[in-house]
Amino acid sequence: MSSWSVYALLAGVLSAAASLSAKLSVGAGPLRDMCEAALLVPLRLLCGVLLFACNAVMWTFFSKALRHCSSSARATVTTTASNFISSAFLGRVIFGETHALLWWLGISITLCGLLVLHGAAPRTPSQAEDEKDK
Repeated sequence: MSSWSVYALLAGVLSAAASLSAKLSVGAGPLRDMCEAALLVPLRLLCGVLLFACNAVMWTFFSKALRHCSSSARATVTTTASNFISSAFLGRVIFGETHALLWWLGISITLCGLLVLHGAAPRTPSQAEDEKDK
């Protein structure tokens, strides 16, 4: 596995973690069920801090993925797919969410596109110039 794909996968996971932190910091329902009322405000503040921290690290990893990848589309689609899958997993584990058939169809199409992008050979600059000249 190349370094850019690891960075892109981590960026997607961190993006999902940031979304989870936002949901926990704004909607107090799940936190209220897990702790006493006295801990609710500090935990919501902690989730708010985690939101910004996860976003900062996510953008760092996404930038590294873009820098190391030959195609920005590959890095973007890999990050998006990782985000979708991580969000589905965290939503199921933390909130007990389920997804409709249409959601699964959408993520399947996204993953198929990801496989096509990963399977295609990267174009060299000379190949791009040759196509431009035609």
